[in-house]
Amino acid sequence: MTVKDLEDIWPPFRLRLLTGPLDLRTLRDTDIPALVSLAEGGIHEPDAMPFAFPWSAAPRDELGRNMAAFYWRERADFTTARWSLQLVVRWHGDIAGIQGFSTENYLVTRTGETGSWLGREFQGRGIGTLMRQTLCAFLFDHLDAHEVTSAGFLDNPASLAVSRKVGFSANGRTRRQRRQGEMAICQLLVLRPQDLVRPDQLCQVDGETQLRSCVGLDATQPTSSST
Repeated sequence: MTVKDLEDIWPPFRLRLLTGPLDLRTLRDTDIPALVSLAEGGIHEPDAMPFAFPWSAAPRDELGRNMAAFYWRERADFTTARWSLQLVVRWHGDIAGIQGFSTENYLVTRTGETGSWLGREFQGRGIGTLMRQTLCAFLFDHLDAHEVTSAGFLDNPASLAVSRKVGFSANGRTRRQRRQGEMAICQLLVLRPQDLVRPDQLCQVDGETQLRSCVGLDATQPTSSST
């Protein structure tokens, strides 16, 4: 009996994006403990909340369980109609956070939304900019995206500054409940291929063909292996 590799059973596990010291790989269960420890160590000031869903404010004894359940749920719900990428961010080999992308009806819309977080010790070092540049270059060059969206609360200028560095432009504002009973203004953002500020270094891509097939794109005509 031939035993298949896990990557053969779940093709997204083959995806890897490398840009200099930055390494983005599809999250595996073995990554979860390190990510939980990183989140428990702090992502933002206790009285701040940069996320539309305040997951980081969960009690310490619930945070890890909630994170694991979310990652497992995103994997279980992966179909061509709705899918997400949860990419573990490594910087010089150290796990630093998550770079995500989620979409619905991608084969028709060719768009989706990015989201990310970094442990506080990795913030302010240009990592957030590079990981978003790398992901967006991959989406445009290898997954045929026509645009990429994002968002940030007006009281989170650091996140909005990163978006501007990558090339995102304002795309309207909306009022959202951030925490229970708390309204916050959210700046919507959009990025198109011609506006992307690309990383200075080339991005090496592995696992593109398998991912294209998994999400329903034409795997018989893959694009080049680098951006």
